[in-house]
Amino acid sequence: MAQLSYQTAGESHGPGLVTIVTGLPAGVVLDEELINREMSRRQGGYGRGGRQRIETDRVEFLTGVRRGRSIGSPLTMLVRNKDSRLDDLERTPPVYRPRPGHADLAGSIKWLTTDCRETLERASARETAARTAAGAVARCLLREFAVEVFGFVRQIGEHATGAEVTADNRGAMLAARDASETYCPDAAATEKQCAAIRQAKIDKDTVGGLVEAHVFGCVPGVGSSMDWRTKLDARLAYAVMGIQAFKAVEIGLGVGCASRRGSEVHDPIFFDAAQRGTATLGFVRTSNNAGGTEGGMTNGQPVVVRGTMKPISTLLRGLPSVDLNTKEADESQYERSDVCAVSAASVVMENVVAFEIARGYCEKFGGDSVTEMGMNYDTFLKLARSLPLEPPEVTIA
Repeated sequence: MAQLSYQTAGESHGPGLVTIVTGLPAGVVLDEELINREMSRRQGGYGRGGRQRIETDRVEFLTGVRRGRSIGSPLTMLVRNKDSRLDDLERTPPVYRPRPGHADLAGSIKWLTTDCRETLERASARETAARTAAGAVARCLLREFAVEVFGFVRQIGEHATGAEVTADNRGAMLAARDASETYCPDAAATEKQCAAIRQAKIDKDTVGGLVEAHVFGCVPGVGSSMDWRTKLDARLAYAVMGIQAFKAVEIGLGVGCASRRGSEVHDPIFFDAAQRGTATLGFVRTSNNAGGTEGGMTNGQPVVVRGTMKPISTLLRGLPSVDLNTKEADESQYERSDVCAVSAASVVMENVVAFEIARGYCEKFGGDSVTEMGMNYDTFLKLARSLPLEPPEVTIA
């Protein structure tokens, strides 16, 4: 079985975005309603721009599916762009004044041109529609193993929620998040966040924020400590940091570890036989500062990932820049954009996290079909719950 992976192709104003997922076992039920719901959520959230009123993102399966199930071959999905105008020079003219904070300047120099258009079209966060589709497919696989991923907005601007997400309250938190215009499961914080976004628009400015994802139901041992390239927390950080405009990633307590002693950071381990049948295998903790990973592997606790999104780089009032042709001082060129895309970013992060967890599951329990994978999973849990498999050796001094 090939490693679970995906590739994306397409530009912001090209014909569409293509996602190719390889290594997906045969027999996974591809829930189009779930996938398209995630696509729709990515387009929502308070502070989004006019592009979201034009597009209606839905996936079209081109290969790898038969009668609603994966067949083991590469899974190809297309998300069409209604706003397809890449070759229309009147509507997508050259961009000679790069926007600070965007890929414009670095990309133009890299590809030896003074026109930033080609760079900004691919670097646009529109590309995350393709990654969201891949993550939503991964969630279809994770369903087979009772693994659930929940993402939300923790903070926009200065306004944060102190809400705690647990396995017991995640249903209520999900309902609260979906009722929120900013995808924050806290009505009071949502109201303040919306006000901050409105003020930023008045000021012709933008705002960023903090998003969070929790993964419930992961058994211990997904990932590896044997090679830095297989550490699950490293892969999660890579996937989240790869989202446009993300500038920091934390696992669990994250940067909070720096100001605490070890006795305040490391999560004590206890054994509760009554929970042997859960994902923890009975090994429980009184805290989860590690964020569900130790030594690059899941430890049976919920995986917790946090990402910081900077304010959008395109401002209505522009920022100091230069004309790349004349080298004269000028203001950055405006491209249609959002005032705040933190809500959408929470959906993207939730789904790239799901993909990395699914990738880890495929490596740990891999099989050519979801049936074979399920048998491997069941065998592992049976053995893990039976530890020690043999009586421990007794050494006599």
